[in-house]
Amino acid sequence: MSVSRAKASVGQGPDGPLLDRLSSLLPAQALLVGDAIGAGYREDLRAKPSAVPRFVLRPGTTQEVAACLKLCDAAGQPLAVQGGRTGLSGGHRIVEGEAVLSTERMTELGAIEEAGATVLAAAGTPLQRVQEAAQAAGFLVGVDLGARGTATVGGNIATNAGGIRVLRYGMFRAQVAGLEAVLADGTVLSSLRGLAKDNTGYDLNQLFIGSEGTLGVVTRARLRLHPLPRREVAALLAVPSVEAGLALLHRLRAAFGSSLSAFEFMGAAIFEGILGFLGRAAPLETRAPIYILTEIQAFGEEGVVDGFEAALMAAIEDGVALDAVVSQSQREFASLWTIRDSGSDFVRTMDHIISGDVSVPVDRTAVFLEESQAAVRRIDPHTDFFLFGHMGDGNVHYVIRTPKGLEAMDAVYRCAAACGGSISAEHGIGFDKKPWLHLTRSEAEIEAMRRLKRAFDPNNILNPGRIFDRASPA
Repeated sequence: MSVSRAKASVGQGPDGPLLDRLSSLLPAQALLVGDAIGAGYREDLRAKPSAVPRFVLRPGTTQEVAACLKLCDAAGQPLAVQGGRTGLSGGHRIVEGEAVLSTERMTELGAIEEAGATVLAAAGTPLQRVQEAAQAAGFLVGVDLGARGTATVGGNIATNAGGIRVLRYGMFRAQVAGLEAVLADGTVLSSLRGLAKDNTGYDLNQLFIGSEGTLGVVTRARLRLHPLPRREVAALLAVPSVEAGLALLHRLRAAFGSSLSAFEFMGAAIFEGILGFLGRAAPLETRAPIYILTEIQAFGEEGVVDGFEAALMAAIEDGVALDAVVSQSQREFASLWTIRDSGSDFVRTMDHIISGDVSVPVDRTAVFLEESQAAVRRIDPHTDFFLFGHMGDGNVHYVIRTPKGLEAMDAVYRCAAACGGSISAEHGIGFDKKPWLHLTRSEAEIEAMRRLKRAFDPNNILNPGRIFDRASPA
């Protein structure tokens, strides 16, 4: 039932006074209680249990977000902030007693500002919608990821999303020219001018990027756009080893610089599994332990595409690669990328799957993969490995199939830390990775984060318990 249709009965429960105040400030569709709360607010891509939210707030404007937060802060009501609910670290799952603040109604997208190459987007706008608007105006959004149709701008900012083109354009942090956020007490911080130069004290915007909704709720962002390439070409290669893949990366970087926009890898098990899942024949006749999907973007430079194909042929002649297929049309380009994009969908079809999103220094990738697989096999010799990720920036999506998942993933995280890496490359910490945060962040760093949390959210209502516990452990 919605508050507007059953205000009297709502007012009788323990949440009644707060809900009455919220309903007086919000339109009917912005507040859900009881049977009106759909199951989607509890869904989790990892199929982990989530409590029923006490109520759901669906503000449509920054002002409505501010009003909601001010009332909830005064009442001490904890909130789980949700965007597209595509996160893989459990940050959007509901703990008993929490309510939900969803940005799903905040979908306003401004006109493309061509002179400054920016666009203003509300937090609930799906990434794909921004991409399509940018492309229609002759621009490109620097970040792309498989969940583009569901993942939202606010969620991408809150987790500092990465994706397939970090090699050229950087993480989502690099796409943010300005943002607006609301603090727990309803204070609005707005810096949307998009100035290329503004050295007037602390850059508060940076605090909210990657904070996983624990310091404030992002409501709008001005995003940087990039020129649309005149041509994009993808190549799928079979390579004999991880070391060979890294050698190919070095070659292509040296030859093409920033024109090299993506460099992805897939192990044989997941590559073949995806093809079976999609019902496709292999694009390459040669079988290999590692497959590389790489891409260049040409912006009018003469000979880039021809040079790319020549470089791949030279790699095959030198034994760095075994075989290659290069896209000759937009259809073939999209077809190759569909293979890489389908990795997550494929692994969700199996049981006993656990995954981790880690990063290591690029030149340590081979060592990390060798040492981590050995460590996992000591725990369960029958483990199946479905490894893929962004080799160009050292990000490995470490997917394994074993009934000893937590013990195995603990070993993976420890190997990543020992290699100088991180336990989370692009999906954040949430609830799921909190026990391992100390492996790659010092206690001094974690305590500094706690100080920021106390300063920005003294009553601990915004995504409490995510990333770290508020109080230092005893």
